[in-house]
Amino acid sequence: LHLALLVLAAAVIHATWNALIKASGDHFVTLMIIIGTGGSLAAMALPMLSFPPRAAWPYMVAAFFLHQGYYLFMLLSYRFGDLNQVYPVARGIAPLVVAGLAAAMVGEVPNGAGMVGIVAVSVGIAGLAFSGGRPSGRAAAPLAMAAATGICLGTFTVVDGIGVRLSTTPWDFIAWLLFFNGLPMIMAAIFLRRDRLRAYPSGSWKKAFGGGVLSALGFAIVLYALSRGAMAHVTALRETSVLFAALIGSLTLHEPLGVRRTVAAAVIASGLILLQLS
Repeated sequence: LHLALLVLAAAVIHATWNALIKASGDHFVTLMIIIGTGGSLAAMALPMLSFPPRAAWPYMVAAFFLHQGYYLFMLLSYRFGDLNQVYPVARGIAPLVVAGLAAAMVGEVPNGAGMVGIVAVSVGIAGLAFSGGRPSGRAAAPLAMAAATGICLGTFTVVDGIGVRLSTTPWDFIAWLLFFNGLPMIMAAIFLRRDRLRAYPSGSWKKAFGGGVLSALGFAIVLYALSRGAMAHVTALRETSVLFAALIGSLTLHEPLGVRRTVAAAVIASGLILLQLS
């Protein structure tokens, strides 16, 4: 029960800081501050922790590159698409990727109810992708970027899950990966985006810093849960964040939900919940 409640909290946290990025005037700088904050917080904890054992190193390296790809595709999807459109697609694809990779790599195979949940997720994603008609040209770009985001997300979830299980304690892997993930953002802020950081609205710094604290907390919660529970189940529960993102996008960003998007998001969430209950 405590794992389920923690991952639900992580779902709310993830939807919140993603909405902060989408609502900001400068998506890239906001993401730099959020991820850089998480890396800085992790750096303060490193002296109290050990470096993960050698068996976990390949997974940490792979996770680092997958996380960077995830950030890139997420930014591109938010640049061209609505939060209510791209977020459920990215988050809905991830459990499908996790279920397949977890079955192949660690032998965690979903049962019959779990497979029904996966099919429901797929149907919901298709309904969301075509909620405004058949996408073409520029309309297809956000969905393609969201799909790439989901593939990176699902892949690094399995890689993170294996790496954290191979570590002496989950906190070693969590803190070092958070630190390494933040390094490119901190370096980019110092050497590439210094002028944009100076021009960043003062009132937005607190929000971005708060988003960084939330992001690090949500990341730590999910990796801790992956060290204790089945990967597909943890991921499915985490991706109920699609409902929170839909509400946030509608209430704060004034993005229209519409009947089709609402039904599609509900179907995705229902499939994810069924997968979790299985």
